[in-house]
Amino acid sequence: MSKSQETYSKKEKEKKRLKKKKEKDEKRQERKANATEGTLDNMMAYIDENGNISDTPPDPENKIEFELDDIITSIPKQEEFDMEAERKGKIDFFNTDKGFGFIKESETNESYFVHYKGLIDDVTEGDKVSFELEKGMKGLNAVNVKKIP
Repeated sequence: MSKSQETYSKKEKEKKRLKKKKEKDEKRQERKANATEGTLDNMMAYIDENGNISDTPPDPENKIEFELDDIITSIPKQEEFDMEAERKGKIDFFNTDKGFGFIKESETNESYFVHYKGLIDDVTEGDKVSFELEKGMKGLNAVNVKKIP
């Protein structure tokens, strides 16, 4: 007769596995027994007119009607402005090694990107300049940038 293929450690592992399974089943049964009635009405939460979370549904008489046209679902259009007009500003930042910088407009304090290809004169940071705007891939770019005294 040959010896059994099941060793002592295999038997112990099997016992542990069965014990864990039994404990898990007992816990599941206990949770089922202690569970409260979970209906949709018990789980519902409402938000009142002040933005607070409440258990009671809102009063339908206090309902406010909105016109569909009053609801804005997109970014408002930017105001149109003359891009050909010459503007004045100051070089806020310019990296000569990389060939780009930013001009801060004097009137609106808006900052515009400028590339070395849009320069007519050589500029450094702090120079006062006049420029025009052109629509680029990522927004408005300053072009025809000239130094002014």
